[in-house]
Amino acid sequence: MKFNYQRVNTVSEALEALSGNNETRKILAGGTDLLVMIQEHLISPGELLDISGIEELKEIGEDDGMIRLGALVTHGRIADSPLLREKALPLVESCGEVGSPQIRNLGTIGGNLVMASPSGDSIPALYVLGAEVILASNEGERSIPIEEFLIGVKKSAIRSDELLVAVIFPGMGADDRGFFRKLGQRKALAISKVSTAAIVSLRDGVIASARIALGAVATTVIRTPRTESFLVGQPLTPEVISEAARLCSEESRAITDIRSNAAYRDEMAGLLLSRGLAEIAEEN
Repeated sequence: MKFNYQRVNTVSEALEALSGNNETRKILAGGTDLLVMIQEHLISPGELLDISGIEELKEIGEDDGMIRLGALVTHGRIADSPLLREKALPLVESCGEVGSPQIRNLGTIGGNLVMASPSGDSIPALYVLGAEVILASNEGERSIPIEEFLIGVKKSAIRSDELLVAVIFPGMGADDRGFFRKLGQRKALAISKVSTAAIVSLRDGVIASARIALGAVATTVIRTPRTESFLVGQPLTPEVISEAARLCSEESRAITDIRSNAAYRDEMAGLLLSRGLAEIAEEN
């Protein structure tokens, strides 16, 4: 297979390269998904634009309570970050579940988002964190809520002339508790059959707010508004957790595919939620 290869070292160089209309161009970051797809002849790019050397996209920062992750921050760095363990625990736990150590040290948060797989481990965590995606082009930058960025199976709102440069979200507060749980075919190196991420805010033992997201059950990650509304104003008793799990299973709307069937996914979505909430209850 033959294709043109271009390496850039700054965002401005990347945007200049992207300004030409080339529908066969693919952007190479960590390459953990893209190179496999090329090797297996699932895609045939006419050009590879290698952005892996752009150092400004490898930064993790916090400013006035907002966390900013450069697009080239790897899953491994996220999983090992003390700042993110304090401010974005569901994301830390999800990135710790990605593939093997080698994959975590190569795969990037930006690449995970652009691939737009409903089973991408980091994506439900970013949903409950209220993340926004920052896209840059020669026309400037635009910010899109993650729910609007991911529009279908392996489909996102990024244009061919744009580069995903960062993900931003408010850090978790002192009252917030969160988790990520997944179920795969095996304990390691498994694509999710179903995953659940959640953040609840606890004040005086009562839930003040709740955000829940399910991965690998539908064509995109979904939220569970009925379950979230039910939890608000409730203490985390076993009865409340059991009812939340039941509602979550009802809202799952899972699909059947080669990895699992819909009924099993629905049940497991609720079970993963109940396990995570039970751990929060025990710790508080």
